[in-house]
Amino acid sequence: MRLGNIHPAPGANRATKRLGKGAASGQGGTSGKGHKGKKARSGGGIPVWFEGGQMPIQRRLPKRGFTNPGRVEYHVVQVGKLAAAAAGTTIDAVWLKAQGLVRRKGPIKLLAGGDIQVALTVQVNAASEAARKAVEAAGGKVVTPNPKA
Repeated sequence: MRLGNIHPAPGANRATKRLGKGAASGQGGTSGKGHKGKKARSGGGIPVWFEGGQMPIQRRLPKRGFTNPGRVEYHVVQVGKLAAAAAGTTIDAVWLKAQGLVRRKGPIKLLAGGDIQVALTVQVNAASEAARKAVEAAGGKVVTPNPKA
């Protein structure tokens, strides 16, 4: 068997309808579009969402809520997950990714959850007040670009 010998099954391929090619073609004159009107024109047709002139569903239903375009979505890391690190280690995005605690790029926030006994330097984008106190109670420190965050 060679590529040149392969053919589709008989009847699998059909010739395309040749529209507007005379009366004998069966699709001459109006090319199967009937007579005149919007649907017979080039680019004509009714949009899918058109409901015959009644008030469309997207205008009947009330709009609620708001999507904040400035929202920052943090990757959350619990303090207890950092207990696996050796004392004196600097915890940053690279370390967290290597440990599998963060999966993709983006800002990281440290939250209180679990406890920690080793002194660590944690470099994250934001930290909760309780998480900051937990790390400092163990003798470590939290470094954030914005200390208030």
